[in-house]
Amino acid sequence: MKILDTLSLGALGIRVRRARAGLSALGISIGIATMIVVTAVPASSQADLMRQLSALGTNLLQVTAVPDQDPPARIPESAVAMVSRIQPVTEVSAVGNTHTPVRRNAEIAADANPDLAVLAAAPGLMPAVGGSLAAGHWLDPGLPTTVLGARTAARLGITSLDHAPLVTIGSTEFAVVGLLEPVALTPDLDYAALVGWPVATHTLGFDGHPTALYVRSVEAQLEAVRSVLATTVAPERPGDVTVSRPSDALAAKRATQQNFSVLFLGLAGVALVVGGIGVANTMVISVLERRAEIGLRRALGATRGQIRSQFLTESVMLAGLGGLAGTLLGVLATAGYASWNGWPVVIPAAAALAGVIGAVAVGVLAGLYPAVRASRLTPTVALAST
Repeated sequence: MKILDTLSLGALGIRVRRARAGLSALGISIGIATMIVVTAVPASSQADLMRQLSALGTNLLQVTAVPDQDPPARIPESAVAMVSRIQPVTEVSAVGNTHTPVRRNAEIAADANPDLAVLAAAPGLMPAVGGSLAAGHWLDPGLPTTVLGARTAARLGITSLDHAPLVTIGSTEFAVVGLLEPVALTPDLDYAALVGWPVATHTLGFDGHPTALYVRSVEAQLEAVRSVLATTVAPERPGDVTVSRPSDALAAKRATQQNFSVLFLGLAGVALVVGGIGVANTMVISVLERRAEIGLRRALGATRGQIRSQFLTESVMLAGLGGLAGTLLGVLATAGYASWNGWPVVIPAAAALAGVIGAVAVGVLAGLYPAVRASRLTPTVALAST
């Protein structure tokens, strides 16, 4: 019997018994949809949690000079360039303390705000520290402009940029072009007035040595990057610098990823087993109800192999239809629920693929016993049972 004939014969049982076939397909589609939902909804929730944990600086390291050394420890001027050559490093920037006072105008004493620092900012500072502007724009490195941290702006009484405010840094007036939101990962920047690196060197007498480096790397390689940072920053005197340890949030993020992976596998397995039992039950009942049909086909010359093929094909088609419907239903349900919660919609490719392939595999396994049982019926026994 040709393949097309086998497929047509397998589909015949589904077409003739539409209600039973529909209910059977519904059973496995619910199982597959459940598998998609119980894997994709936690995956979407996990993606949102990972996003929140990443905002806590899970891949951020900070390098600073060791304080109170004689002679004073200094980070080399070439440190940013050297660290950027480390392959897993994705972003690196720096600030340097100019040791210059900042005040609202020249009429105020220079030592009026001793806890406010004027920092030279290297390119890429905001992405490296996860900072953002509350108003205005970023620095023009070559011009006397400044961006104020949240606490600095409040201390100087600057709440908006409507009237092009000016501040005095050292003996030079700087235009305030931006105000920062509070920087959660590096709160020291809240008490800073940031200026461009070139203008700090030419106007404020800055020596060009960074006081802090901010390094982001691929999370999986964070420990490896940390182990070489000191020797990369200060190869001649690595003891002059300290490197922060990875954030505790990184350990929490990795533990969460591992636990979610185990949960996904367990739930997916249970859903497939439940769907398989439903298909097996349907096919066994189908064999019992269709004994007369089997006997008639055997009497007309159908071989045992053809009987097995017929019922196995019907089982696989039934499971496949249920798998396709269940996968679509699971994807739509997950997308709706994740969007309602404001999560990114994540449909694991493995779960979606397993929805169809798993359903077909379940159909083969669930239909194997009923198909073999049907093929073993002799024509006389099958016809006598009607």
